Amino acid sequence: MTFSAAALKDISPFVRFVKIIKSAELSGEWLDYDHVFTFIEQGQADFILNGVRYQLGEGDAIVMPLLMTHFIRSTSSEPLIQYIFHFDLYHDDTRSRWQSIGIVTGEQLVIPEREQLLQSLHPVSAISGPDRMELKKLFLIMRKRFIEGGTTSELELKAIALQLLVLFLRNQSGHERQEGTQAKAWAPIQQCIDYIQQYFADPELDNDRISEQAGLSPGYLSNLFKEQTGVTLHKYLTYVRIEHAKKRIMAGKETLTAISAGSGFSSIHHFSRIFKREAGLTPSQFKAEASGPIRSLISDIPTTT
Repeated sequence: MTFSAAALKDISPFVRFVKIIKSAELSGEWLDYDHVFTFIEQGQADFILNGVRYQLGEGDAIVMPLLMTHFIRSTSSEPLIQYIFHFDLYHDDTRSRWQSIGIVTGEQLVIPEREQLLQSLHPVSAISGPDRMELKKLFLIMRKRFIEGGTTSELELKAIALQLLVLFLRNQSGHERQEGTQAKAWAPIQQCIDYIQQYFADPELDNDRISEQAGLSPGYLSNLFKEQTGVTLHKYLTYVRIEHAKKRIMAGKETLTAISAGSGFSSIHHFSRIFKREAGLTPSQFKAEASGPIRSLISDIPTTT
């Protein structure tokens, strides 16, 4: 589908989350069932979208379409500050009830046709000085309305989202676009990612087996993976397992022992230790937090990752 700004004239955005994240160091992979608008308020970072690297800095904005795997790695000594909101292009009763960040159910892997308008949009805009000030002001109002809630909040969030998207699109013309570059040797990296996503639940999965699947030596693959994504191969496997466990915990339908076994951990004790190291909470604490009001979980900002 070729992108056309005219095709957006009838959109009615539904804003799901609004947050500001401050990270001393950030390196990881994300996959969201909704669109993600990110503005860099401070710092620099590499964003890799489908194997294409974009180097973003202060004043840049990026829109990532739904179900687009993306790696983010901060690249500056100063903390990375991101203004982020998650949104659908249209309100849908079923989708509006989803109260999670990231994919939890198979239903979220289905892309409605009318949500595909941004698939071919150039993802990055360099926001000009005056528009940058306007964007920051609008975003802070959006964040305040999101936290406060109220009977008119959804309508207000929709109005602000439209204004932010206009600023993003307006700065794609008349300004030099940030063109991406193909990440080095991305094909074997993508092959590893796909293999890990398929077999992470196997506790025997390790670097040697993943490397064999990619047809590369463990040492070379590990160096290549770290160079391109900012994380080691082992760290990425752990990340996938922990994120899978988080989603199952949030679903609230299984015991922690069952979740541990289904996420690739050899024992509940190993799972608990690794989960706390990576998430900062024990699985039980995370379960208690996840069962609370979603707004209270994400309004504690700025957050250090």
